[in-house]
Amino acid sequence: MELKIGPGAPSPRGATWDGTGVNFALFSAHATRVELCLFDGPKGNEVARIALPEYTDQIWHGHITGIQPGQLYGYRVHGPYEPAEGHRFNPNKLLLDPYAKLYAGALEWNDALFGYKIGVKKDADLVLDKRDSAPFMPKCVVAGELPQSDIERPCLPWNETVIYEAHVKGLTARRSDIPEAIRGTFLGLAEPQIIEHLSRLGVTAIELLPVQAFVNDRILVDQGLSNYWGYNSIGFFAPASRYLTEGGGIEQFRTMVDAYHRAGIEVLLDVVYNHTAEGNEFGPTLSFRGIDNLSYYKLDEEKRHYYDTTGCGNTLDTTHPRVLQLVMDSLRYWVEVGGVDGFRFDLASALARDRDRFDPNSSFLDAISQDPVLSRAKLIAEPWDLGENGYQVGGFPPGWAEWNDRWRDDIRDYWRGEMGSLPGLGARVLGSADVYDREGRRPWTSVNFITAHDGFTLADLVSYNEKHNAANKEDNRDGHDDNRSWNCGVEGPTDDPEILDIRDRLRRAELASLMFSQGTPMLNMGDELGRTQGGNNNAFCQDNDISWMQWGEHSARDANLYGFLAGLAQLRKDYPLLRGTRFLHGEPVAPGIENATWYKPDGEEKRPEHWEDPVAKCVGLALADAETLLLQLYNSDAEEISFTLPEIEGGNRWRVLCDSATGEIRPDRPLVGGAVMIPGRAVLLLERVAP
Repeated sequence: MELKIGPGAPSPRGATWDGTGVNFALFSAHATRVELCLFDGPKGNEVARIALPEYTDQIWHGHITGIQPGQLYGYRVHGPYEPAEGHRFNPNKLLLDPYAKLYAGALEWNDALFGYKIGVKKDADLVLDKRDSAPFMPKCVVAGELPQSDIERPCLPWNETVIYEAHVKGLTARRSDIPEAIRGTFLGLAEPQIIEHLSRLGVTAIELLPVQAFVNDRILVDQGLSNYWGYNSIGFFAPASRYLTEGGGIEQFRTMVDAYHRAGIEVLLDVVYNHTAEGNEFGPTLSFRGIDNLSYYKLDEEKRHYYDTTGCGNTLDTTHPRVLQLVMDSLRYWVEVGGVDGFRFDLASALARDRDRFDPNSSFLDAISQDPVLSRAKLIAEPWDLGENGYQVGGFPPGWAEWNDRWRDDIRDYWRGEMGSLPGLGARVLGSADVYDREGRRPWTSVNFITAHDGFTLADLVSYNEKHNAANKEDNRDGHDDNRSWNCGVEGPTDDPEILDIRDRLRRAELASLMFSQGTPMLNMGDELGRTQGGNNNAFCQDNDISWMQWGEHSARDANLYGFLAGLAQLRKDYPLLRGTRFLHGEPVAPGIENATWYKPDGEEKRPEHWEDPVAKCVGLALADAETLLLQLYNSDAEEISFTLPEIEGGNRWRVLCDSATGEIRPDRPLVGGAVMIPGRAVLLLERVAP
């Protein structure tokens, strides 16, 4: 091919086709030379090596006339190899463009991917490895025109949001009525039967585990496993090729998003900007490390080692303006081009560390809060990392929602019958005001969840006391030990109908607690149909039936659970009191009626000292506005309890809307008054009927 090389421009970053050629621009503050390498196939030959001719404001750039969309490329970056000074340049290693919109081919593990000679040290520094890594690396792809869409976004209010956390492949891999060629892909996820399943469940937002390009860890590959969850990012713009059909790119992702938007469902992405797949100083040189290690990563005082608050070997330095710009550009790309409606940020505390401590006014958080695009997206923090001062539940600024693990733990403790767990239930059901009611934050800030991808499924939560992670090949050492679960008397599967009945009751009670709590409910993929991981509570490496959704025939118990959960979602939709927009502290809404009032089983209003009773397991919560009064009754005791219905101004006749013990929604029952029996391990929801 005839190529004409010109100076190009330093912006935009990445490879940008303009109709005549491609402008290449790459940030590196410390490189001495940057070479663009062109390839004729993912495993093909390097057909050209071109030094980018210009260097402007730390950006290496050049325009190559004659290159077309689809061209494969990578970089070789020259500079000092001085690990003790934080520099790890090695032009023998082909590097991925951080702004690449697509990758071709897969990474093949080989010692040549490492910038140093494995096992050889000299004067405490690693010895430069001069082998070419290109044969083992995926290649970047020059993108053409990006997809456009005129499909209207749902733009649902937070208080109407019901999130469903899912995995692209896991949700569709075993769906026999989806064409085999698209199972496990974005296109498979867009099939109408999947969307219908979620719509019937009342889901308003699907939250996808990482879909940005990631690699399988070498240790997993050597063990015959793979990184299923995807928390091992290497490219922040490129969709993971494993979720694309042959020849596909971002347009397939956008097709999926548009299908959900047509159904009124938003799409949220779980994103990993806190670390990359390059790991610590002994990891491979794939991209950022070889482009400008000192700029992209946080290093310790010696600069030879990485400052790691993620547990994954490194921490991306979002305090550096160009690194922060990379993250912001990536987020806007997924909103504007990909069409997504929001993000869940993995280990978000790591992103919000301006130095060594979390800062609610960090560069990252400030940048998002003032961004005209991102500030309007749904923003969810996983509000912790592994570093000092990393646990920040309640610590993120206004405008952010947060995963609330205190809701998870307190609700689990209550339903497994822990002594003294009633105060925890009380705080969590009312939106965790003790955590979030400040600076004008609203109850939706609390993303409430019983289970998530990390940990037991709901079926396993009531079936196992201990983790069973042998399949992960770490001798069952990995995964949480504090599961707050109860197997109901038998570890794992059983045919005992009495135990199965208890497990069903607990599942329904916990789901009712979730859907009746103030805040934003999040469901875990498959909990609605009894998905089990066989007690594995850390299935990150199980890209198989352990993790995948099992479709086909389900037991009557699991099928009924799906219908029950759909009914709960409809009640939440029909009764705004269950999804309030403000924290409730017992303010008056009508003569003799407050917006939130707690009651004891004897009908007496609960006073502060009553919460101190360690054996109390039953409580009632009345929610009211000017028109409606609801009563939630909770009983985690094994035995039924008589609950005297409180004497409230305006009458005392009640209609049962939900009985989690039987799984009935809006049962055809006579009105109740005076007292009602709350079955053991159950939630009742009642509505007062006007006289």
